[in-house]
Formats: sequence, structure tokens, C-alpha cells
Amino acid sequence: MRKWLVIALSAMLALLQYQLWLGDGGWRDLHRVGNRVAEQEAINQPLRERNARLAAEVTDLKTGLDAIEERARSDMGMVRTDEQFFWVPGVAIEHELLEINAGIVTNPEREPRP
Repeated sequence: MRKWLVIALSAMLALLQYQLWLGDGGWRDLHRVGNRVAEQEAINQPLRERNARLAAEVTDLKTGLDAIEERARSDMGMVRTDEQFFWVPGVAIEHELLEINAGIVTNPEREPRP
């Protein structure tokens, strides 16, 4: 009788050990999930940095006019009325920006297009 009890308890222990090491939700699954989390963190890190840069730019655009002016100069070729526009041959510039700047320089009374 005692022998069968020891065998039954040993079988139960083996079954529990199997579930712990190899079964669903065991150590092997935990290791796989940990690897997937590490991979996803590596993918997310550049996205977090990009989001932080964009958030800083949004804050800067909301609070200061310098960022708006800088954006207008780089994206739309803005030139203020108290400035002079110089075109340097050999430097690439978009044709549309050249027309906008030429119109502003030749006709300073005209308001620049928004």
C-alpha cells in the first residue's frame, strides 16, 4: 500500500514539474514572452524618440513665433520685407519657391501668400 502511495505521489510531482517547465504558462513560455517584449522595446525606442521630438516641436510652435518663422523660411521660402533675397547660381532651389521669392523681391508692397 505504501509503495503505491509513493508511486502516485511521484507521478503527481512529475506531472507538476512538467507543467512548470514545459506546459502552457511555464518557464519556456515566460522566456519566449520575455524575448518578444525585448524585441518590441527595440522597435518602440526610435518611435518614442520621434514622438518626443514631435511633441517638442508642437510645443515650440504653440508657444513661440521663432519656430513658425523658421518653418516658413525653410518650407515656403519666406523672406521678410526688411530683408533682401539673393539667388546664388548653382544652388538648387525649388522652382515654386523661386517664383514666390521673386514676386516678393520685385514687388515688396505686395503681401506674401500664406
